Amino acid sequence: MSQTPLVPFHTMITKRLLLTFAAMMLMGGLSANDGVYYVSGNQLVSVEETDIAVAKEILTIEIGDDQFARVNVYYEFYNPGPAKTLTMGFEAMLPYEGSVCELNPKGVHPYIHDFTATINGKSTPYSTGVVAKRDSVPTDMRPLNMRKWHFGPGDGFQEEDGNTYWDMNESFLTNGTDTIDFASCAYYFKARFKEGKNIVVHSYRYRMSASVNYNYAIPYLLTPATRWANHQIDDFTLHITAPKGIRHFMLYNDGFLAAPFQLVSGKGKMRPRERVEEDFNRSDMLEVYMYNGTLEWKSRNFRPEHELFVFSGNFYGDAGGIGYDNNSFFQVDDSLYQAFYGKPAKNDKEKTDLEKRIRRNLPYAARGYVFNDKNLRAFFEKQWWYTPDPNWKMSTDDFTRYDWDMIESTTY
Repeated sequence: MSQTPLVPFHTMITKRLLLTFAAMMLMGGLSANDGVYYVSGNQLVSVEETDIAVAKEILTIEIGDDQFARVNVYYEFYNPGPAKTLTMGFEAMLPYEGSVCELNPKGVHPYIHDFTATINGKSTPYSTGVVAKRDSVPTDMRPLNMRKWHFGPGDGFQEEDGNTYWDMNESFLTNGTDTIDFASCAYYFKARFKEGKNIVVHSYRYRMSASVNYNYAIPYLLTPATRWANHQIDDFTLHITAPKGIRHFMLYNDGFLAAPFQLVSGKGKMRPRERVEEDFNRSDMLEVYMYNGTLEWKSRNFRPEHELFVFSGNFYGDAGGIGYDNNSFFQVDDSLYQAFYGKPAKNDKEKTDLEKRIRRNLPYAARGYVFNDKNLRAFFEKQWWYTPDPNWKMSTDDFTRYDWDMIESTTY
């Protein structure tokens, strides 16, 4: 394994993301066992001090139907000087709260898969390692010799069948004399930069985090991009895609106020949201519903000061009465039943039956189906995201796991 040191990520970057996720858990009244952070996506950085600048980046994040996000990043770097070889890489934080997994001493992250990188069209191999994180100092990105370091005792530390397991926030690394509070995995590779424009493309998929309040959360670190010579991305494009099926999600909008988001393919709607909790200091959010679509955000001279955090919709439980892509659904009350049938429900079973009926029809409504039943039609026309599409032929050919979960949840 190469011992070439990587450029350090400051501890604050990691803490900012973990605090964001922890705050999300607290907003929902969650305990530590109610949510899990698996890993975040991250920008590539250079190992050495360099005069190379990021001229262009297209970041594409696909929200999968298998609890994984797929990431593809296209970079154009500008090298103003002679050809040189740099080591590039990123830090992948270990799981947090509720995830117990096997330690890989080579630094292969348990929730990152299918990592690839190409430099000017040529595929390049990559290395991994366990790296140290210490409070108040930059992360030392040189791979640790895991023959000398091991996890010390903590509430999250355990051994089973000869394997070492941990919760990142509850255990620490030690070599007997020194102690490291946190550890991360590092992915890195060599890049030969010619003079002028260089194209780097890398991709991977990573496990989306989750909680009892939302089916998935996709954290992605943007701020490390400022470590390049120009301290910004001259031409930045973000794509969040759902190439198959429906996605209903939210994202924090703090770092994206310089330009509007746009749906550039598929169909859907979006609307701004505001926080309810007085003690949570990130208020601006965007709520998005899209079908077979791509959400785009573009900016020139982008200097990110916030990280990206996307999570499944209806977190607050008031997004038009529907929690698509979410396991926290509405309940039919007396007023909703009265609106449907013009009379009060006789008992709770009648309200439960109506709730199941609405859920069962939700995947069709999300695709724009025009209902013949006047009550269903009136109900869905009141939902902010509903877009009637008379040309949509009722079909289940593109139904996803989320759609079938919605339908099957009404059978018991």
